[in-house]
Amino acid sequence: MDTKYVLITGASRGIGREAALYFAEKGYHVFLNCNHSVEKLKQVAEEINAQKAGACTLVPCDLGNPDAVRAMFHNIYSICSHLDVLVNNAGIAHIGLLMDMSDEEWNRILQTNLSSVFYCCREAVPAMVREKAGRIINVSSMWGISGASCEAAYSATKAGINGLTRALAKELAPSNIQVNAVAFGVIDTDMNRQLDEEERKLLEEEIPAGRFGTPQEAAEMIWDIANAPAYMTGQIIGFDGGF
Repeated sequence: MDTKYVLITGASRGIGREAALYFAEKGYHVFLNCNHSVEKLKQVAEEINAQKAGACTLVPCDLGNPDAVRAMFHNIYSICSHLDVLVNNAGIAHIGLLMDMSDEEWNRILQTNLSSVFYCCREAVPAMVREKAGRIINVSSMWGISGASCEAAYSATKAGINGLTRALAKELAPSNIQVNAVAFGVIDTDMNRQLDEEERKLLEEEIPAGRFGTPQEAAEMIWDIANAPAYMTGQIIGFDGGF
């Protein structure tokens, strides 16, 4: 059986980490990306290498830097001719009043959350078009749909991802490339562990499912989208416990 290849950005922890382990378990060669948490990324690689099925390659870089992304894909294409799946998962949060946000903070979240998706898609798409096959899955958020108070910049980047997803899906549908996004609700990752017990309890009470989602459930959802019928494209799929 031919090896399949997936790039997962932000793979050192949370949803990205679990998705990397899940795809590797299914036999994929996983390209593992992060920017700062390289030691944690190496731990993910060790877990994958301990499995019998998949394999992995570390490709750390700053996804907000287009030259760094080009170099990363040069490395990827020295190993394979194309990606079967691209999972744009890398992202950071920023909580605070909009009027207190600095230019540097705005640019950082914009580059990390939204520009990175553009840069990675731009490098991945030509090879997918040549193959007339490929899946692009963008990790979004329910705040990209409804907006979150004191998270205006984060909400804006996720709304941008949703728009990019819908537009790129139309552009690539004739080439049999599916582009979808998952608008995740509250997933129990490091990003949400800053909540204290009272905040967590109040938030859980607002979720019809009565709990946070798990990174493992998120990874399974990403896998399911990567293996969905080809007619499903251009969708922003809610995964939020009914929130």
